Amino acid sequence: MPQAASIHLQTPISEILVIPTPTRTLLIREGIETAADLLHILPARHEDRRQLTFTGFHPDPNPVCHHLRILSTRLLRFGRSAVFEATTVPASARFSQHQLTLRWFGMPFMQRALAVDMNLIVYGKIKEIKSRLIIDHPDYEILLEEDTDPTAPRIHTGRIVPIYRLRGNLKQKPLRTALWHLLQDLDPSALPNLLPTPKATGEFSGYTRAKAIQTLHHPPDLDTLTQARRYLALEEFYLLQLRLLHHRHQHRLHSGNPQKPPGNLLQSFLQNLPFDLTAAQLRSLNEIRQDMADPIPMNRLLHGDVGSGKTVVALAAMLVAVESGHQAALMAPTQILAEQHYQNAQRWLTPLGLRVSLRTADKRNTGILPVRETDILSVPSDTTCTPKTHDQLPEHLPHILIGTHALLYDRVSLPQLSLAVIDEQHKFGVAQRARLIAQSDTIPDVLVMTATPIPRTLTLTLYGDLDVSTIDERPRERGKIITAVRDSTKLKDITAFLKTQLDEGRQAYIVHPLIEESEKLDASAAITGHATWSKRLKKHHVGLLHGRIDSETKDTVMRKFRDNEIQALVTTTVIEVGVDVPNATVMIIHDAARFGLAQLHQLRGRIGRGTHTSYCILLIDKNDEEARQKLTILEQTSDGFQIAEEDLRRRGPGDLLGSMQSGQAPLRFHELLADTRLLTLARQLATRTLIQDPNLTQPDHALLRPFVLDSLPVRTTLQ
Repeated sequence: MPQAASIHLQTPISEILVIPTPTRTLLIREGIETAADLLHILPARHEDRRQLTFTGFHPDPNPVCHHLRILSTRLLRFGRSAVFEATTVPASARFSQHQLTLRWFGMPFMQRALAVDMNLIVYGKIKEIKSRLIIDHPDYEILLEEDTDPTAPRIHTGRIVPIYRLRGNLKQKPLRTALWHLLQDLDPSALPNLLPTPKATGEFSGYTRAKAIQTLHHPPDLDTLTQARRYLALEEFYLLQLRLLHHRHQHRLHSGNPQKPPGNLLQSFLQNLPFDLTAAQLRSLNEIRQDMADPIPMNRLLHGDVGSGKTVVALAAMLVAVESGHQAALMAPTQILAEQHYQNAQRWLTPLGLRVSLRTADKRNTGILPVRETDILSVPSDTTCTPKTHDQLPEHLPHILIGTHALLYDRVSLPQLSLAVIDEQHKFGVAQRARLIAQSDTIPDVLVMTATPIPRTLTLTLYGDLDVSTIDERPRERGKIITAVRDSTKLKDITAFLKTQLDEGRQAYIVHPLIEESEKLDASAAITGHATWSKRLKKHHVGLLHGRIDSETKDTVMRKFRDNEIQALVTTTVIEVGVDVPNATVMIIHDAARFGLAQLHQLRGRIGRGTHTSYCILLIDKNDEEARQKLTILEQTSDGFQIAEEDLRRRGPGDLLGSMQSGQAPLRFHELLADTRLLTLARQLATRTLIQDPNLTQPDHALLRPFVLDSLPVRTTLQ
C-alpha cells in the first residue's frame, strides 16, 4: 500500500488504495483516471449540516440535521415496488416520545444497511403525511459504537458538506468519500501555487493553493470557505488575464497596413448625413482612426447602449480603409440584420461612388447554398468626393462587402481586406471570426461591436485583449421611451391603448418568453399568444415570429413587419438584437419577471428608434412584489450601463460569459466576476508577471505556460 505522502496528482486512481475498490472502479469507468481528475471535481455548493440541537420534529421546507436512533424497520412491498421504512427517535432518551420516519422508495437493499438500535446522523426535509412526520431519502451516516461524539466532523454529516455536480453513475456519497480519503493522504507539495508570492496577493497573504483546495472540500467554517473560494477565483482570473494580456502582446507584434488617408471621403460622408454625430460617437471614431493609423493592427471593441449609433461609426471607419486603397467588410449574425446594414450603406455611401456588395446564404439540406449577390452598385469614379485611391481596386471587387457567415466562404472577394467589422460579435465563434480575418493577404484591422452594454467590471474579462471604445449617449433625434410595469389583470386597458396606437399608424411588438405552452413552466407562449392577439386586434394584421420558424419564413415575416404589412408582431426574444423598425413604438412584454434586466433593456431597444414617443409595457403577476421592485429601475432610467450593473449585481455574469468561454474551459468561479476588487487584483498581478517575464520562460512560471500559451483548460496546468 502506498505511503501516506506518496500520492501526487499523476497517481492513477487504481493505485489509490485508500479509496474503496468499488468506488475506484466506478471513477475509472467515468473517465476519472488520476488523482488530479478526482481532485478537480470541485463542489457546486455546500450544505451546513452542523446543527444538531434538538427542539422537536416539525415540518420544514429547509433541510434539518438530527442525531437519531432506529426504533424499528420494515419493508413494504406493492407488486414490483418496495418501500423501506425506519422509525426513529432522538438519540437522547429524554426525547424518546418524538418519532420520525425515514423512507426509501425502490431501495429494498436498505434493510441490509440499517438495523434496530443503530445511531444515525440524518439530513433532509421533514414533511407531514397523514399525521406522520417523514423524511424521504435522507442523507445519513451511521455512527459506530466508538463514535461517542455525534457533533464530531464526519464525511457526510456533522460538518459543512460539499455537494458535487455528478456525472454518469457517480453518487454523492462514494464521490465525497473518495475525495475525503484522497485529501487525507495527498502530499501538499503536489499542489504548487500558481499565483505570485503570498506577499503580492494582499488579503490572501499566507494562503496556498493546497490550503484553498483542502478548504473547498473540507471547510471548517463558512468564513474560511468564502476566503478559499475567493483565493481560487483570483487564481482563475489571474490565469485568464495572463492569457488575454499575452494574446494582446502577441497581436501587437504583428505588422499591418497603416491607414492614414487625407480624410476627404470621411468628411464628405459626415457632411451628407442627415444628422450630426454625438460627442461619444466622434470620440469613438477618433480612437478608431488613431488605431488604424498605427502600423500595429487594430483590435478594438466598440460597444454602447441600444440605439446609440454604433453602425454609423463603423461605416465611417470603413471609409478610412477604402480611402486608403483597401477593402472593408462587415459581418452580421443574421440575414435580416445584414440586409439592414446593406440598405443603410446603400443610402449613405452610393452618393460617394462606392461599390457596395451583399453576401448572404441559407443553410439547407446540402449545407451552404450558392452565394446570393445583389447587383454591385457603382457610381462613376470621377465623382468629386471620391479619392483616386479607389482606382487601386479592380472594378470587379467591392469597396465594402456586407454579409452573414457567407463571407467566411467567399475566398475571392476580399484579397485587399484591411478592416473587418464584426457586428454582435458574441453571436460568432472564435474560429469564425478568425476565418474572416484570414481572408486577407495581410492582417487587417479588426473592430468588433456589441449592443449589449457591458459592466465595467466585466470589460476586463470579456475583452481584456482588446482596446475598448464606449458610446454612452443616444442620438438626440431618437424618440422618448416611456416604460411602465403593469399587472397582467390590466390587459383590457392595455389592449385598448395598443389599438389606439395601431389606428394612428404605429406598429407594435408583443413578446412572450416561450414558443409553446409548457406544463413545467408557468409562462405565456408566442403560438398561443398569436391566436389570442389576432382576436383582440381583428382590424390589424398580426404576425408570428419565433426561433423554430425556418430562416426563409422568418425573413419574410420581418420584411412584412418592416414594410408595415404586419402591424403587430407576436414574438419571442429572437427580435432582441439588430431589428430596426422606426415605426414600431409599442412593446408589450408578457411575464416580464422571467427576463433579466439587461435582456429587457435590450428588447426595449427595438422601439424608440424613430421620432415618435414609444411605450414599453412590462406585464407581471398582480401579487409579485419582488418582480415589481426589480423592474422599477427600467421605469426610472434608460441608461443601459446602469441597468447592466444592476443586473450583474442581481444575477451574476450569466450568459455574458458565453462568448468569452467559447473554445476553452468554463470559469468555475464566474459568479465572483462581480467582485471588482478581485478582478482588478488579478489584472494587476498578470500585468506584473508579464512585465517581468513576457514569454513565461522563468522556471517559476513553468506551470503557467501550458495554459497561457497552449490554451489548455486550467486544471491540466496542475498535473
